Amino acid sequence: MVGRSGVRAEVPAVEDAETAFPAPRDGDASKSEHGGKGGGGGDQDGTGDGDSGAGGRRPADRRRRRRRALRWSASVLALVILGTAGAGYLYYRHLNANIKSADLNLGDAKDRAAQTRANSAGQTALNILLIGSDARDSTENQKLGGARDTFDGPPLADVQMLLHVSADRTNMSVVSMPRDTLLSIPKCTDPESGEVYGASDRAMTNESLGRGGPGCTVATWEKLTDIHIDHFMMIDFAGVVSMADAIGGVPVCVDANVHSHTSTGKGSGLKLKEGTTAVQGEQALQWLRTRYGFEDDTDLARAKAQHMYMNSMVRQLRSEAKLTKPNSLRKLAEAATKAITVDDGLGSITKMYDLATELQKVPTERITMTTMPNRYDTYDTGRVVPTEDAEKLFRLVREDIALDGKDKKKDTPSPAPTVTDVAAADEKIAVQVHNGTRTDTLAPAGGRATAVTGLLQGKGLTGALAETSAATSEETTVIRYPSADLQADALRVATVLGIPADQVKKSTDVSGVTLFVGADWRSGDTYKAPEKKEDDDTTPESAQAMNGADESQCMHVDPAYTW
Repeated sequence: MVGRSGVRAEVPAVEDAETAFPAPRDGDASKSEHGGKGGGGGDQDGTGDGDSGAGGRRPADRRRRRRRALRWSASVLALVILGTAGAGYLYYRHLNANIKSADLNLGDAKDRAAQTRANSAGQTALNILLIGSDARDSTENQKLGGARDTFDGPPLADVQMLLHVSADRTNMSVVSMPRDTLLSIPKCTDPESGEVYGASDRAMTNESLGRGGPGCTVATWEKLTDIHIDHFMMIDFAGVVSMADAIGGVPVCVDANVHSHTSTGKGSGLKLKEGTTAVQGEQALQWLRTRYGFEDDTDLARAKAQHMYMNSMVRQLRSEAKLTKPNSLRKLAEAATKAITVDDGLGSITKMYDLATELQKVPTERITMTTMPNRYDTYDTGRVVPTEDAEKLFRLVREDIALDGKDKKKDTPSPAPTVTDVAAADEKIAVQVHNGTRTDTLAPAGGRATAVTGLLQGKGLTGALAETSAATSEETTVIRYPSADLQADALRVATVLGIPADQVKKSTDVSGVTLFVGADWRSGDTYKAPEKKEDDDTTPESAQAMNGADESQCMHVDPAYTW
């Protein structure tokens, strides 16, 4: 690991405010990735998408734009390149010195997810966190990235994608997280300096990288999702455009002529004719940066275009015979290994080759790319928070359920929760009780928080406290807790009240053990659990799933940007 971020000083990583999830700096007026109220923000020169079209640009400007990072895609690019390693393994052996490594997880044990369990055949799923850094840790990086006031400052994790490879290697799921998601970052310790960063609530997820390195981003994901992460890959972005050139072009489709350019200078400059075009080099960069011109001109549309590009590139890499040629492989491998930082468990070509071998087993048609379901935050409308659909998506990944819906129905029950701590004495357990009995058709049942608090206190949990603010809405009674060190306390509350253990949920929306008395317990002193419904294992529509083999994908063009 070189420097706090683990990125080599001589390899630039740049900020481009018009990539999928641009990083806000102090004074940055950009909002969420959704556009509209959230906006996508402008480039550093205040011109929206930054590119002013093909005309009038100085050569230095063109070079600068050409070298800007393909943030969203770069992290997957290197992984896909590694997926072609089988034919060129002998050419990779000398590349070991290029690979930089760092600690996998910098968080406390209480914030870590339990090890992934093997299936009945003894196979174990793989979870790999892909990170894109905007580090400005050299003069060259600062020159390319701008924002002089942030030179050599803490890097931001502006791309975060969890790659899940199923235990039987039949399918792969990718979950990306918007860079402006608000969540709880756990305590992390910098392995180089020993500096301890205290836990932080309602923090931007991309700040995690600057709190000791990529291992803190891993710890943050585990705390949020309760998914054990086996490896990480952090990418810097030198050579990304040259990789696109080496591939020979990636086919993309638009349903009308498009020119991403406005009279006020906004737009990526992308200009394509209707139909399919193989983009490469600067044009590939423009495609990945285009916001104005696709669908509703928001970052959601841009993310969709990037998903299309990545799926098409995977198909291209797997089908192009020329990529088995030693010279092509050497060129791609050199760029990838110079641009990547991995955890110590992947810190050699041999280990990365073994991982690539596993990834190659997954058919393209079983790759599903998604975005973490989110909504605008109530108190900061420029930021987003995970929704209940996000928790469902995380559950599907935890339980190794394919997001494409093609899994055979599992005939084994879900395992009991793994408890890593012991509960405190009953009188020392603090639990807040909320009235969540309101429904779409019924007013909240009066006094339920107070009544259930009395039940708990009568059973010895004297630390129970009723929350008497406005009632919330919970279909089913649920107990939520924020971190692993409170799981045992939450389960003890459930036992005392007869609430099933699977209604005890980890959630960063609460700061302590919190009982929400739901619409299924509007009266009485005894809780009767509802009849169990068969789990709905379908991927939420809000995750915007896209299949890797779908060649019919075509971006809709905003009529205001046709020519």
